[in-house]
Parts: sequence; C-alpha cells; structure tokens
Amino acid sequence: MARLFIVDTTLRDGEQAAGVQFSKMQKIEIAKALDQLGVDMIEAGIPVMSEEERSVIKAINALHLKAKILTWNRMCMKDIDQSLLTGVKNVHITVPASDIHIKKKLRMTRKELLSKMQKVVSYAVSKGCEVSVGAEDASRADINFLIQLYKKAQEEGAIRVRYADTVGRMNPFSVYDIIKQIRQDIKVDLDFHGHNDLGMGTANALGAFKGGATYISCSVNGLGERAGNTPLEEIVAVIRYVEGCKDQLAMQHIMKVSKMVESYSKRWLDTGKPIVGENAFSHESGIHIDGLLKDTRTYEEISPELFGRSRKIVIGKHSGKKATMNVYKDGIALENDNPDNLLELLRNKYQLF
Repeated sequence: MARLFIVDTTLRDGEQAAGVQFSKMQKIEIAKALDQLGVDMIEAGIPVMSEEERSVIKAINALHLKAKILTWNRMCMKDIDQSLLTGVKNVHITVPASDIHIKKKLRMTRKELLSKMQKVVSYAVSKGCEVSVGAEDASRADINFLIQLYKKAQEEGAIRVRYADTVGRMNPFSVYDIIKQIRQDIKVDLDFHGHNDLGMGTANALGAFKGGATYISCSVNGLGERAGNTPLEEIVAVIRYVEGCKDQLAMQHIMKVSKMVESYSKRWLDTGKPIVGENAFSHESGIHIDGLLKDTRTYEEISPELFGRSRKIVIGKHSGKKATMNVYKDGIALENDNPDNLLELLRNKYQLF
C-alpha cells in the first residue's frame, strides 16, 4: 500500500477559522512542533496578504526544518513574486474550478481560466518553484473540465494537483469514485483537501486515500474554516492503525501540538474528541473496566500509549467494584466490602441530579 504524505494546513486554513489569529512566535512554535511530529509539508501562510505574513513565513523557512515549507497563492503572478520574497520555493496555486466560482466570483469563462492558470504555473516553474495546483470547489466542478484543468497544470510543470472539497459536501464513497477516476488520467501526485461541514472530514480523506490520493491536506484538531478541516490526528490514526499504511509521523508527540494549537487558537476541544479529547481514553462502565483490567484490547482498538497518552479509569455512577479497587489500590487501604458501600453512595449522589 502507498505511503501517506501529510500536508498540514494549520497555519493557513487553520488560522482562517473565524476569530483565530496566531502571533508570529506562536506560528513559529507550531511549525517546530509539527516538524517534530514529522509532517511532510507545512502550508505556512499566504505571502501576498501582508508584510507581517511574509515575515513569519520567512522566519519559518529560515529554521531549515525537515518538513517542506509551502505557501498558498491565488492564480496571480504577483502572488508568486511575494512568495519568492520569503525564500520559499514550494508554492501552491489555487484555481477556482466550479462554474459558480469561475462565472460568479471571477467573471471569467472556462477558457480564460485555463489560459490564466497555465501562464501563472509556467511563470512559477520558470522561477524555480515546485508547483502544486489546487482545484478550489472541485466537488462542484464538471469532472471532464476538472481533469482538463489538471492535465494543463501537469503539462506546465506542476508536480502535484489538489482536489478540494471546499464546502464539505461529499461522502467517502463519492470521494473514492472520483479520485479513482482522476488517477486514471493524471500522472502526478494527487492531494485531497477536505472540510468537515457534514462531519465527514476524516471519512472523506480515507475515501480519497483508498481511491489513489497520496497526499492528504489536514490540520491539527481539525481547525479551519466553518466546521473545520480533516483532523490530522484522526486521519493518521485511521490510515496507520485501521488500514496498516506507513507514514513517518511520531504520533507520541501529537498531544503536545494538539494542546498548543488548542491554547493558541482558543478553540477548546470537546472532551470526547477522538484521539486528543480529554476523555478519549477514559472509562467508567464497570463491565468495560472489568474487561480492560483483564486485557486492554477488550475495549480499546488502539492503545493510548501510541499517542503519548494513558488511559483513565473514572469512578462514577456506572462503575463496578473492580474499578473502585483499581483506583484506590495504590493509595487507600480498602476492605473487600468497602467498594460496594462507596458505589452505593456514588449512585445515590448521581441520582440527585
């Protein structure tokens, strides 16, 4: 099975989440943490946006991280020029691909769009850039036109193309089918960029990978526009532990970067969020804990230690005697009948609410 390559967009699409703004130092710290985690590419920002943005990207690029640094650009030569000022030579060029974007947003025809795209890609390649071309709103684009767009980008020297489900409208089955179809016509690497508007960011990324995408664009904690992006921690866990695919990420560091992004963005995570939520590996049910104490595989498909975490056994209304004994065994001497008395008190307490 093909290796999965991760393009992390926390510093670009993640920061586009409403109300989120990272400081320069925060962006640098996140970039370092992402590199320690082992992501393949860091989409660091949008150079044309401001001098401050260029300064941050330039500083990140100067760190000489193992991860490749990528800039995000519109289909404009001036955007490429601003990217070059940062010293970054890996550029992503986004190209609106759906008719509603081409006609309503850009006021262009398909022919005009293709012509402009070819000129900008050719210009970036001539400047020594490695170019990725992303089809914005690809999931609402005509498939034949989309493939034509990708072929033109490939002809002009793009080394990778991106399929963006910009409004998060797809499902994993349709993603699988369309990525597989595109792969039959495109020779360069294919990147999938999904959104979580319908709660299928991770599932759609899995569908894309199984359909032939080798790159997945995602963000830490799923931070991003509206309902967010494909969460990095979720898609890596699925690809690695469910699909058995290789990647180079050191997932024992995921909690460090997750907590960092949570703190800097002030987007507090649900306690039950997969992999990184406070209670993702917490257990209260007596039946479950009895099984876990005998063999953790009874109620855990993946071990928390793989993510630098440990499981928690919580005492509450649904607990049993085994859980109570386990929690207190290292600190408090309990007789065998005491746990039952404690559980009765707990259950009565919970019934008051």
